[in-house]
Amino acid sequence: MAAIHTLGELRRSSRRSRPVKQEIRDNLVRKLQTGEMLFPGIIGYDDSVIPQLVNAILSKHNFILLGLRGQAKSRILRGLVDLLDNEIPVVPGCEIHDDPLAPLCAACRTRAATEGDEMLITWLPREARYVEKLATPDVTIADMVGDIDPIKAAQAGLNLADELTMHYGLLPRANRGIFAINELPDLAGKIQVGLFNILQEGDVQIKGYPIRLKLDVLLVFTANPEDYTARGKIITPLKDRIGSEIRTHYPATRHNAMAITRQEAWTERVGALKVDVPNYVREVVEEVAFQARADRKIDKRSGVSQRLPITTLELVVSNAERRALANGEGTVAPRVTDIYAALPSITGKFELEYEGELRGAEQVARDLIRSAVGSVFTGLFDGVDTRTVVEWFDLGGSLPLGDSTSADDVIAQTRSVQGLRELAERTGLAKGAPAPLVASAIDFVLEGLYAQKKIGRSDERGYSAAESTQRRPSRRDEQVMEEEIRIPGAKKKYYN
Repeated sequence: MAAIHTLGELRRSSRRSRPVKQEIRDNLVRKLQTGEMLFPGIIGYDDSVIPQLVNAILSKHNFILLGLRGQAKSRILRGLVDLLDNEIPVVPGCEIHDDPLAPLCAACRTRAATEGDEMLITWLPREARYVEKLATPDVTIADMVGDIDPIKAAQAGLNLADELTMHYGLLPRANRGIFAINELPDLAGKIQVGLFNILQEGDVQIKGYPIRLKLDVLLVFTANPEDYTARGKIITPLKDRIGSEIRTHYPATRHNAMAITRQEAWTERVGALKVDVPNYVREVVEEVAFQARADRKIDKRSGVSQRLPITTLELVVSNAERRALANGEGTVAPRVTDIYAALPSITGKFELEYEGELRGAEQVARDLIRSAVGSVFTGLFDGVDTRTVVEWFDLGGSLPLGDSTSADDVIAQTRSVQGLRELAERTGLAKGAPAPLVASAIDFVLEGLYAQKKIGRSDERGYSAAESTQRRPSRRDEQVMEEEIRIPGAKKKYYN
């Protein structure tokens, strides 16, 4: 359509304007018929959110997405742009992107009548037809709808009631496109009232003057369900005018969560070092979020964002990168212990209940990591005999390892632990894998045994026997105790 430059050429062409909701519906129908992917990059919603969203668009509804933070609500709204036409004809210079074939504003109608078929037109790309506003309490009706500009009236010698004196707000500027309002409950009640007409009748009114604009716009909203239902900050008449209410959710499976994090996290670092993140590290990172969402010490109403595993994985890779650089290693292989170095990205991603406040955010995060490691380790090593390794520690063995220990040192110090290397190979370790990956697998086994409370670990001494094992008397001590109990008057020994 780039060859069309004038209103006359547009009139003689086969192109005719469609309402934006019809345009989006037509393009969605075409995508469904051809089997094209809808909303690329949105993972885990194929059987829940996407079908409801498709139904709302096919019904030409304005809709609202309800969900806790970090559930891709804004990303879904921005994905609606792909359902618009590549470009549409507009009157040049018009703030509300008027249709040359049916202009709304007085200035464009005057131009069309004066210039006729010779009036120039321009083409607006679909990216420019999406307008998004974050609702805040200080937003005014003038920001959203518009106001009368007395300076413009004085300069042009116009009456204040003239349409040409209008200063358009965000909503009119979204004409023939999509207008998205994020966090709708934060919008003041009187501003929400100002949306009534556009939702029901499709027009807006500026101040108290008899100026009406029949806008063509798709309105979409996002909100937190707690704000929407419990605190009731969305006024009932506005809620009644929204066509569809679609609820989003967190990833239902660890597999979907890992796919989202793999897509969003920045783990491919530029440089000579190769980054190789073991799958079990990715699983543990995701499991931290799953554990947090189920933990009673964490506020369920605020949710635990999917940003938690994304930023956590980035810090985990950074800690492994720092270790590799310090030790001259060519491969960046994150370990499970690196997750503890990512506490700064975890503690800020959840709100604590009273019980959690007493324990402290950092300790709650450490407990979550340990539980996550235990869950992943149990799933991978269910039914596997680990007694050989545990007995090595019970007999007094210890490993002073930390997250900064080089891969070669980890391998050297654990070589005497019978059965440990065999368990590490069960993680999917490839034959001939580089030392950093071998060290990572060994670290995972040790952390898994620690999570199951089969061995102990401290920041100072590294891995050792479990505390319960350290307190338990040996078989020789038990025999001595039995003998003393049988001898009258013998001094008794007490054991923990």
